[in-house]
Amino acid sequence: MEQAINAVNNIIWSNALVILCLAVGIYFSFATGFLQIRYLKDMVRLLFGGGASKTGVSSFQAFALALSGRIGTGNIAGVATAIAMGGPGAVFWMWLIAFLGSASAYIEATLGQIYKEVKDGQYRGGPAFYIEKGLGVKWYAIVFAVATILSTALFLPGVQSNSIALSSLHAFDIPVEYTGIAVTLLLGLIIIGGVKRIAKVSEVVVPFMAGGYILLALVIIAYHFNQIPDVFALIFKSAFNFEPAFSGVIGMAIAWGVKRGIYSNEAGQGTAPHAAAAAEVSHPAKQGLVQAFSVYVDTLFVCTATAFMILFTGKYNVQNPTGGYIVENIPGVEIGPEYTQHAIASHFPAIGATAVAVALFFFAFTTILAYYYMAETNLSYLDKKGRQKWAVWGLRVLIIAATYYGTVKTAAVAWTLGDIGVGLMAWLNLIAILLLRKPALRALKDYRKQKKAGKDPEFHPLEHGIERADFWQKPMHDRGNKG
Repeated sequence: MEQAINAVNNIIWSNALVILCLAVGIYFSFATGFLQIRYLKDMVRLLFGGGASKTGVSSFQAFALALSGRIGTGNIAGVATAIAMGGPGAVFWMWLIAFLGSASAYIEATLGQIYKEVKDGQYRGGPAFYIEKGLGVKWYAIVFAVATILSTALFLPGVQSNSIALSSLHAFDIPVEYTGIAVTLLLGLIIIGGVKRIAKVSEVVVPFMAGGYILLALVIIAYHFNQIPDVFALIFKSAFNFEPAFSGVIGMAIAWGVKRGIYSNEAGQGTAPHAAAAAEVSHPAKQGLVQAFSVYVDTLFVCTATAFMILFTGKYNVQNPTGGYIVENIPGVEIGPEYTQHAIASHFPAIGATAVAVALFFFAFTTILAYYYMAETNLSYLDKKGRQKWAVWGLRVLIIAATYYGTVKTAAVAWTLGDIGVGLMAWLNLIAILLLRKPALRALKDYRKQKKAGKDPEFHPLEHGIERADFWQKPMHDRGNKG
């Protein structure tokens, strides 16, 4: 079984997907005029603008919900894995994919807003919705919806809960079975409350968990302040094959940096548009820009914090593709969150394992919450008339079971299944947003034009040749917009 899973993963995560992710990011960066830089001020301003309504959440709540999906075990264990497999140079490629991915994140989030609809008393949207409405290819939309439900409800939760269980075992000697029971009980209590409860939990937990983790990293970086130029030099030299010690893993650095970067920030993967569609805004580009900023927070802040802690303290190993290790600073330590635990423990021996275990719990648990919301949204898409209430309860049972199972299975299987889910969704969504680029680019042009005219942008799709955006064709007062 494990060999079959690895074979499927190798097909999905071939070099073709790595090249596609980079190419799409480069294309959208140029097509949007590098909005990553030009609209940075707007991203921050819009983050705190607008409010919630009966059917939608605020821009910040949607940002927090999307960020809870982006910030997960990949920010701790994933960064360590990238360094272990590709050396310090992998960090540069994570940065690059985040910068380019920010443009892709704008496109997919804006499409999520343009083609959203009101179902089950709340906003619903995402790739399945914009594939059917924008491309008019229903079978493709169904394939994405099914793939997303399988990925977010069955494959991906195990990656997150597995990291929670392992870190809790290492830090507190808690049996993985007990951790599984506690996590699944808490998960059940929250997801029963639906998107509103999930958004409210994310709104409180995400800033707390990300801010606290980054603060801890800054303290460790301050201890090594004089080493900052050396660490940056190591990252850049390793990324471009100028560091002799890591010359043998340049290909691995690119592959693992891109793979773990995509897994962490999810730009182009098709997950964030679900949360983006839930926001109450007056123009789709507003939430598109907010979601573009969330990629920065995930990779440039949180992932970088992990990488710097590991590299500044030297608590890492780098595998040699031909066998053995190129660097073995911590012999016998398994690839994953233990790298970060050792890095923190080198300065704070009493809290190293505990700090990582607590951070992993919050990071991973909020990601599972986001996965449930994505799965439920795609289930809602498939259930056009909203009559199959039993299916929602079946979905809840499935994700709870997958979460518990993830706590007791091996880490290798958990990561491989997660990679398959991420890769499958990325293939389907990247092709879709390339084909649907025009509506999102027109929305950005319209937003820019109205801003220059001194207006608070409002969206009227038919004026820009965008059809089947039914929600936005209603009069403003009927939409209930506050954003």
